[in-house]
Amino acid sequence: MSGATATVKVETPLRRFIAGFCESKVAIGALVVFLIILAAALLAPWIAPQNPYDLAELDIMDGRMEPGTVGGAGFTYWLGTDDQGRDMLSGILYGLRISLAVGAGSAFLAGLLGASLGLLAAYAGGKTDTLLMRLVDLQLSFPAILSALMILAALGKGVLNVVIALIIVEWAYYARTVRGSALVERRRDYIEAAQGLGLPTHRILFRHLLPNCLPPLIVIGTIQVARAIALEATLSFLGLGVPITEPSLGLLIANGYEYMLSGKYWISFYPGIALLITIVSINLVGDQLRDVLNPRLQK
Repeated sequence: MSGATATVKVETPLRRFIAGFCESKVAIGALVVFLIILAAALLAPWIAPQNPYDLAELDIMDGRMEPGTVGGAGFTYWLGTDDQGRDMLSGILYGLRISLAVGAGSAFLAGLLGASLGLLAAYAGGKTDTLLMRLVDLQLSFPAILSALMILAALGKGVLNVVIALIIVEWAYYARTVRGSALVERRRDYIEAAQGLGLPTHRILFRHLLPNCLPPLIVIGTIQVARAIALEATLSFLGLGVPITEPSLGLLIANGYEYMLSGKYWISFYPGIALLITIVSINLVGDQLRDVLNPRLQK
């Protein structure tokens, strides 16, 4: 008999999740790209060559300069400037802050509202479920961009108003997704045991039912962040999003739209590329999360 002791390696859910996510090199690359974009946005006040909010740093004489041009003060504009003399690289870094903040903030708050209503609909059932699901159907019957335009037409411009509009537009997706998962969990023995112990409804919903509905909620939340960023960019491009004093990527694209035919492509092109890379990287991460967290989609 050998005296060697065999060790058993226990595979935890976290390890299985990491191993499953790392199976896709595309998803890993997308995650790395997104983390770089996030870091650049967070560090924008320290790494941006110029503060696009400070009018004292803008020189109208440097307006619409080509990429790589040296300005009057000896400053090199690597991505060119817009019509106001704003450095496009600095504008993109600061614009990412607005776009990511609006996208993540609206997705989180919409998820909080939608998940709560979805849990309530599945747990209560009956007329409550019917009423909430009819509201969801009514919300989803309207195009998201049309609903957001009508809301902002009433509320006006502003970052807070854009977040409110996106919450109203997005909450129904979370509610329907969470309700579907909660209906399955609602019939489990642990829910009946919690009811038998006389636990309050809010504790059953958020401490017992919600944790078992998190996988689909995480997936749809990731995808909705990218969708919210795209919607905010569209609204800002149409002139109903954030004000000009707080430039997002959509507003930067709109600023250069009228100069496209005159050859000043960089004013819209580079912010558009930054927006595209951000949305695609988030969607690729979300797709891989869906494959990992949904057992039916696993190979």
